[in-house]
Amino acid sequence: MNIKVLGAGCARCNTLEKSVREVVKEMAIEANIEKVTDFKEIAKAGVMMTPGLVINGKVKVTGKVPSKAELTSIITSVLAES
Repeated sequence: MNIKVLGAGCARCNTLEKSVREVVKEMAIEANIEKVTDFKEIAKAGVMMTPGLVINGKVKVTGKVPSKAELTSIITSVLAES
């Protein structure tokens, strides 16, 4: 699973990255987690409001920090699609 956290490094972006790392660890799944801070790359992904969360090339969240429960649900649904 490839996960990208999109954001310039603001507090909300950092919170999202930390939460994603915690959820992935708690779920004991393998994931490549990347922090993307380049605005060109963020815009290319179609994210206009940060933070953004992209999993396996699909935008899952923009403009908010989901709870850990929401992140778990999002990741679980992506795993079910595979």
